[in-house]
Amino acid sequence: MIILGIDPGLAIVGYGVIESVKGRVRMIDYGVINTPAGMRTPLRLQMIRKGMHMLFDRFKPDEIAVEELFFSNNKTTGINVAEARGVILVTAVEYCEKLFEYTPNQIKQAITGWGGADKKQMQEVVKQTLRLTAIPKPDDAADALAVALTHAQTNRFGSLFGM
Repeated sequence: MIILGIDPGLAIVGYGVIESVKGRVRMIDYGVINTPAGMRTPLRLQMIRKGMHMLFDRFKPDEIAVEELFFSNNKTTGINVAEARGVILVTAVEYCEKLFEYTPNQIKQAITGWGGADKKQMQEVVKQTLRLTAIPKPDDAADALAVALTHAQTNRFGSLFGM
């Protein structure tokens, strides 16, 4: 099964593509969709939609996993990320109805066994699990691989998080 993991954002959307077969995973690709800071938001959202379509066409994922929003103190940034996430969700469900969402704590728990893990711990486990020589960069891509791995882990054991 090909799983596309997405770490949503307006400036940077991270993606990670893995293959999961009988509990074994391998990394296929990872990267980001970038949108220019000076561009109007509707045009950035359109770029994200086009980027998502390119990912679907290139990798033909069987299932898609997206990180849910983590709300911070910066409401303006949160709104922009929510708008981008909305575009990602709609585009993904148009492509494939097998869309799954995970909170940051669920991802940390699935990857490290502890919901309070920090970013460095997460990245190191992603690197080890996928047998990579280095931690994936940028961070958004590493986060997206963690989302994909969470789904592979959850899917392998059934409904781990009650979804």
